[in-house]
Amino acid sequence: GDLDVIAVAPDVGDPGEIGVAVLLAVGQHVDNDERVLLFVRLREGLSLDDALRERIKARIRANTTPRHVPALILQVADIPRTRSGKISEIAVRDVINGKAVKNTEALANPETLQFYASVIALNV
Repeated sequence: GDLDVIAVAPDVGDPGEIGVAVLLAVGQHVDNDERVLLFVRLREGLSLDDALRERIKARIRANTTPRHVPALILQVADIPRTRSGKISEIAVRDVINGKAVKNTEALANPETLQFYASVIALNV
């Protein structure tokens, strides 16, 4: 079934404890299935390495179901937000699934969608 958008932040405790400033999980449709992609913006000076990826996955695995564990964790410079400051999960989900994003004028930072589109182009 559809995972749609999974807000894992409340389920994994304080993501800031492991250096995550903001995270966003979305479901990506692949070959009649769906996988979870997790996008993280880390605190200044940190970079996403294999050890941090494993810590994030372990925390998600311990607090949710195996289906919630992301297939891919990618570091991003920023996450799209509406002009009122809310994370725009729908815009990211649409881009990741190759759909046109509606209402980009409602985004405070629509330029961030270019990175998410590149994920599709790379077919990772």
